[in-house]
Amino acid sequence: MTSGATRRDLLLGGLALSLAIPLGSRVARADPAPASYQAALAAARGQTVYFNAWGGDQRINDYIAWAGSEVAARFGVTVQHVKLTDTAEAVTRVLAGKIAGQGDGGGVDLIWINGENFAAMKKQGLLFGPIIQLLPNMKFVDPTTKPTVLSDFTVPTDGYESPWGMAQLVFFHDTARLPQPPRSLPALRDWAKANPGRFTYPAPPDFIGSTILKQFLLSLSPDRTPFDQPLDAARFDTVTTPLWDYLSDLTPHLWRQGKSYPTSSTALRQLLGDGEIDISMAFNPGDASSAIAQGLLPETVRSFVLDGGTIGNTHFVAIPFNANAKAGAVVLADFLLSLEAQSRKENAAIWGDPTVLEMNLLGTDERRMFDDLPKGIATLSPHELGPVLPEPHPSWMVALEARWTQLYGQ
Repeated sequence: MTSGATRRDLLLGGLALSLAIPLGSRVARADPAPASYQAALAAARGQTVYFNAWGGDQRINDYIAWAGSEVAARFGVTVQHVKLTDTAEAVTRVLAGKIAGQGDGGGVDLIWINGENFAAMKKQGLLFGPIIQLLPNMKFVDPTTKPTVLSDFTVPTDGYESPWGMAQLVFFHDTARLPQPPRSLPALRDWAKANPGRFTYPAPPDFIGSTILKQFLLSLSPDRTPFDQPLDAARFDTVTTPLWDYLSDLTPHLWRQGKSYPTSSTALRQLLGDGEIDISMAFNPGDASSAIAQGLLPETVRSFVLDGGTIGNTHFVAIPFNANAKAGAVVLADFLLSLEAQSRKENAAIWGDPTVLEMNLLGTDERRMFDDLPKGIATLSPHELGPVLPEPHPSWMVALEARWTQLYGQ
């Protein structure tokens, strides 16, 4: 399990704290947005942007360091990567600032965010913006082909998030040990029973662990419509019974008999690389290829997906309402959308995270920046990735994590 409070603890604890503070002590509105990108560019020079982002993968950390060096050289903006183990840590700090009446000068300038953390910040009025109309590189993003760039776990972004990358759940197997992986949940259960200890997943609320719960739930549910709406607590037990029945059958056959779990997707990938398990997973179709390129996984690893589709979404960056360096955060968010930054991010040898940009909006030479990228030997084509399952409303994720922790948490 992760150390300290879970994401659910942090979010619910912050909400309880906010309810205990008199409304008159809250800050009602953020500072006005810069009038234009050019105004932000002028004001940003000399600012330091504290970019709060998950720090659990060295490849991503290196990419953020590169982006910071580029923004410093081009625009005179210093970027400090505040490495998080859980995004809710930053959300709680922003909420605490609002409760304390700190309407400006906050210590969180930009957050890598999506899902229930975004929903919580939006509901509590903790976001600065809308911002996307300030970002020139948004002209290369097309919500008609990628609708999730404007909707985060069914919650409209309303321009308060800037898209950064696309994601879809994929699984990995080492062909040297497992030539043909199971491609359905019944097949996975049967394979796990025949090969005890060779499968596991990160402990929720790790993002991948929570995503596995949602994937299993969607795959096992004959009717997915309840998950498009906020959680109906009265129906929770009924509609999630297939998930808990499945986990009850599967868990005794997991790695360490399901008595402990990897703490993160990084730890899970290491188990695959060390030969302790045969199947791993990530929320990035290029993750296996990138890991192979960096010597983190053997060259015999390949990607696969479940029949019927896997969960996909967009991940974003957002600016808190009381950010100290709002202009610098706007400049950094726009740079992260640039052709150079997006193509570097998609490079399997660097990160392998799919771009949010629409190739049909690019010129011939601009498209070539992406067409010529090494895709990696373990990266599935868009056709092979199959259908994308939409994320449930974020309230389901919080409830699933809580029930899983009650049943299986250590």
